Amino acid sequence: MSVPGARLVYTSGRTPRRRDGSFVIGKLGDGLSVKEGYEAAQITVLNLLASLKAEIGDLDRVSQVVKILVMVNSAQDFTQQPAVANGASDLLVEVFGERGKHARSAVGMEALPFNVAVEIEMIVEVSP
Repeated sequence: MSVPGARLVYTSGRTPRRRDGSFVIGKLGDGLSVKEGYEAAQITVLNLLASLKAEIGDLDRVSQVVKILVMVNSAQDFTQQPAVANGASDLLVEVFGERGKHARSAVGMEALPFNVAVEIEMIVEVSP
């Protein structure tokens, strides 16, 4: 069975901005724990989903989360980027179920804008 078509939506990188407007800032492995990074990744996904909803109108149109790129503001010897990225992945699967399973890259960065803990980009397939 074929469908009339699908659209890929690429988000810009989003950051862990809390509801009060503040950001989760700092380096993982130098002041921030893996747990704090995991939570920052979840906050970032919530911000991504808000942007996505504004773009497509209804998150029920998401047919598949295709890929996420999780950039982690990391101390030089920090190697647990995948554990931080699990915050994003776990939340996407919680929200979308099977449609939330995705390919992922988790990379360490020497610095991120404004010293935020994480920045995440996402690609989703959206039904017409």
